[in-house]
Amino acid sequence: MSDFDYDLFVIGAGSGGVRASRIAASHGARVAVAEEHRVGGTCVIRGCVPKKLLVYGAHFAEDLHDARKFGWDIPEPRFDWNVLRDNVLAEVDRLEGLYGQTLDNHKVTVFKTRATIVGPQKVRLADGTELTAERILVATGGWPHVPDFPGSEYAITSNEVFHLEALPKRIVIAGGGYIANEFAGIFNEFGSKVTIVNRGDTILRGYDEQIRDRLLQISMTKGIEFRFNAPFQSITRNDDGSLTVMLEGCEPIVADAVLVAAGRVPNTKGIGLEDVGVELDEHGAIKVDETNQSSVPSIYAVGDVTNRIQLTPVAIREGQAFADSVFGGKPTVVDYRNVPSAVFSHPPIGAVGMTEAQARDKLGSVRVYTSDFRAMKNVLAGRNERALYKMVVNEATDQVVGLHMIGPDAPEILQAAAIAVKAGLTKADFDATVALHPSMAEELVLLK
Repeated sequence: MSDFDYDLFVIGAGSGGVRASRIAASHGARVAVAEEHRVGGTCVIRGCVPKKLLVYGAHFAEDLHDARKFGWDIPEPRFDWNVLRDNVLAEVDRLEGLYGQTLDNHKVTVFKTRATIVGPQKVRLADGTELTAERILVATGGWPHVPDFPGSEYAITSNEVFHLEALPKRIVIAGGGYIANEFAGIFNEFGSKVTIVNRGDTILRGYDEQIRDRLLQISMTKGIEFRFNAPFQSITRNDDGSLTVMLEGCEPIVADAVLVAAGRVPNTKGIGLEDVGVELDEHGAIKVDETNQSSVPSIYAVGDVTNRIQLTPVAIREGQAFADSVFGGKPTVVDYRNVPSAVFSHPPIGAVGMTEAQARDKLGSVRVYTSDFRAMKNVLAGRNERALYKMVVNEATDQVVGLHMIGPDAPEILQAAAIAVKAGLTKADFDATVALHPSMAEELVLLK
């Protein structure tokens, strides 16, 4: 028998931690996991899942309007935020139960409390109980970053936005990343007056310039306002409960809610990492090698807490690789090349591989193909909103090195197309594929 209480102790029951716990247990390890909030982590409880359900709800605003052009007699619709909010939260509760059931089925011990590291192979629970483990896995994820300015306590983050008591008539969203643009689209479709405030001059840094410019154009057409180069100065609460937002170089904005979506930071504070010698980078992320091992040999980390690629499927891959490598005798390293991503904006964005700028910088000579078109549904509905598909090709090898799309169902189409990019297929391979007509996806094999 081992001298340790557990073979593996996991701190954090999010996507990466749950996957690592389940797989390690299936390999015969004695596993425990501590979670101080709710089992499921950011994605299930306050991220991807509830956000995507709000996105689905928001799409009905345009769908119900467009249905009239397709022959449907639709009475004037009325949106009830409380109904959607409560249904979404009920679904989150259901999924949390399933995650807990999965851990229970694999005989993983769950401590619903905070755990801190007090030694290379020792943790302490909030009640003072100390437990030992041969290996410790940190999977505590990330946390919303709120800049420090007067009145910042009046702002909410993506943690609280799903619990709003009422739909704000006016909302200011701080940030230019995917969270800011997704919630801007959601609240705009629900009828809120939305203003995005960005301290820089660009939205969606890291995405292809043409794609993000198209989203900006469409968002402005839909009525979303933007303030660029406008850092927050202060927020004050008015007598009527509204908020006044003071910005550098801009007129004040009065709103009913302020959502700060200024990025996420690794959730490493106060869990004892520095005390036992775990090295962190300048952003507070745990430094790990390709096997997810930290500077302390018995301590590992996966997911957003390592700040490599902050995506749920990446955390899951890392958790699986860790468990298979350490407990399953199957050494596995995650491949971070050509990881697809999406922004569930209105319309959504899908992307994989290099942007045009990245490809030109790295490869030198590239060919770029684009298709700028109106989806058939938008044509009949009378919407001028245009989709844009972009393919970046290595001139020397004909290999497709990047695909970037904005338009209806772009993420759904991109997932399948990402397989082709990951496999290293060429433009000729795309051209040789017969189009599936009529569809938006056929544009990918018709690019000239």
